[in-house]
Amino acid sequence: MTGLRYVYAVCRPFGTPLQSQLTGIAGAPPALLHHHGLVAVVSTVPEADFCESALKAHLEDLDWLAATARAHQGVIDALTTVTTPLPLRLATVFRDDSGVRTMIEAREDDFRRTLDRLDGRVEWGVKVYLEPEPEPAPAAAKPASGRDYLRRRRESSHAHEEKWQRAEKFAHTLHERLSRLAEDSRLHAPQNAALATTPGQNILNGAYLVPRAHSEEFVELVDRTKDEAPGIRVELTGPWAAYSFTGEES
Repeated sequence: MTGLRYVYAVCRPFGTPLQSQLTGIAGAPPALLHHHGLVAVVSTVPEADFCESALKAHLEDLDWLAATARAHQGVIDALTTVTTPLPLRLATVFRDDSGVRTMIEAREDDFRRTLDRLDGRVEWGVKVYLEPEPEPAPAAAKPASGRDYLRRRRESSHAHEEKWQRAEKFAHTLHERLSRLAEDSRLHAPQNAALATTPGQNILNGAYLVPRAHSEEFVELVDRTKDEAPGIRVELTGPWAAYSFTGEES
């Protein structure tokens, strides 16, 4: 079975070895390909799964996609503990090492500029959710009349609109406060409620580029906000490699 070269990330040379048991896509251990003073972190993947026609089919297979993304992320997470990686998009593959070297040569100026900008920095993710409405009490579930039903609908709609406006104001203020501690920020589209694994409506889906030295202060600020607004949930994730600030397509 022939193989292709899968590239996880580009970084500068680093002295600390990766974990000896680390595996990447298809269980293959990652290797370091040095070229022009940069390092591509690579492994060999089956051509049968990563050629163009196979990838088109696999990218419609959510189970395959999730497993591949986890393996990709595992390598990036390991790199983040020893250096500042510039993660490449999922399923970046080349025919051989020569193709990887050609890619580095074509993009090395951009790689160096981005690595300089990201050096010593990590990405934190912050999401704000409007918690779902509680189920009505059984005694209140059935209106006494049509007029009562319409009144309840108006009151419920008005209450929901007030909660939504309050949540949006909270999210906007929080984003401004976090942005002052971060060197850069990105506002991603809110998560699709139909695809979410957690309850509530996603209002803020932000990413923040923070120097490692300021990360503790950033985390403390997020933690302090978690009890500021009843009915609103704040979730913090990270620290991650700076995916949102590499200029790479998802």
